[in-house]
Amino acid sequence: MSQEPAPSTGAAFVGGPALHPQFDALARELHARPYGVVAAPARIVHLALTGGDSAVERAAVAQLCANHRVPVPPAGASQVQLECEGFRLTWERHAEFATYTFVLPWQGDALFLPVGALALPHDWIASLPGQVVAAVQLALIVGEPPPQATIAELFEGGNIVGGFAAGGLAQLWTDLRPDRDHFVRMIAHSGTMTSPRQAGRLAQRLLEIETYTMMALLALPLAREISPSVTAIERNLTGIAEATTGADALEDEQALLTRLLGLAAELATLGARTPYRFGAARAYYALVQKRIEELRERRIEGRQTIGEFMERRLSPAMRTCETMERRLESLSERVARASDMLRTRIDITLAAQNRDLLLSMNRRARLQLRLQQTVEFFSIAAITYYGAGLVGDIAHGAAVLGFAVDEPLAVAISVPVIGGLLLVGLWAFHEWLGRD
Repeated sequence: MSQEPAPSTGAAFVGGPALHPQFDALARELHARPYGVVAAPARIVHLALTGGDSAVERAAVAQLCANHRVPVPPAGASQVQLECEGFRLTWERHAEFATYTFVLPWQGDALFLPVGALALPHDWIASLPGQVVAAVQLALIVGEPPPQATIAELFEGGNIVGGFAAGGLAQLWTDLRPDRDHFVRMIAHSGTMTSPRQAGRLAQRLLEIETYTMMALLALPLAREISPSVTAIERNLTGIAEATTGADALEDEQALLTRLLGLAAELATLGARTPYRFGAARAYYALVQKRIEELRERRIEGRQTIGEFMERRLSPAMRTCETMERRLESLSERVARASDMLRTRIDITLAAQNRDLLLSMNRRARLQLRLQQTVEFFSIAAITYYGAGLVGDIAHGAAVLGFAVDEPLAVAISVPVIGGLLLVGLWAFHEWLGRD
């Protein structure tokens, strides 16, 4: 079983500087998932499960170790190789899925056997967490290649792909179609490959192609699911854009903006579901292309290579996901532009209404000022009248007391004096208000 070294502490060497805290982790990362060593002939059963919990998976691996009396893997390990009685297991934990690869010694003459008949820990496999997203049964064989008639009988679909691999050293056959046990059957004839490491690299590339293909395809159902909603949003957005040109009233523009905000909320909900899945699909597709490139396939006349098959079948699915991702991005930009345009129109309409309101307020203020000035003049006349009456009363009283006062003359003189004083006082008051 593979063991990870304990993390180093202290200085790199005597008298030297201290090690970076992640020095050992970074160094181990370069050797985290080495290619397996597989001596042909061998049967390989590969499972990829998604949706499981890494802690539960590690506990299951530890339980298998206890059942077969092998050392328990270190805590936190993401890749473990176990040498058990009757099989060798490689467990790898990835970001989204875990893989379980069983290497079994070759027994019998049949290239493929029912999975239930293989010497596997079936009860333990049934207890694994997660859901199977990829399953492969790979026959790594030596000797004479099987006849074409035999190969045709092994693959029910009849659409057999493959060719020479590893620069012509090996030959591949598969239909990339799950059989009745839901396992994809693959045959790898080692040909002139004599190194178990070469055979292990070839087997791992084939298993990873199937695993990464299925993980990449997880984005396709999501793209198909949201396609009707995206189409409806595009149609509604077009309707709003057409209605905007004919909207004159502020209420109409506000109603359109409300509809547009509803589309933006729906689009945000869709956008929250897609970025990770579509981004992961791009990454997995790039890995599939890289693994196919590493196969160094050579075409056999009349038969598709795995690379040609993936280009014809997987690439359109990935382009569908990419197109849907671009549609979502384009829709987000269009909704943002439409929202900005509507808000600008509403702001302009509100500004025009505010301008008209201010003009009306100015007109009312001028009218109130004129009314106030009219009232002020009437007030001066009234005060002058009452003031003249008071002067007349005073003059009359003075005449009664024996003073020589001409009452009408006193009243006549008081009228312009009182009126003039009131006018001067009112003028001074207005000047004071203006200065303030």
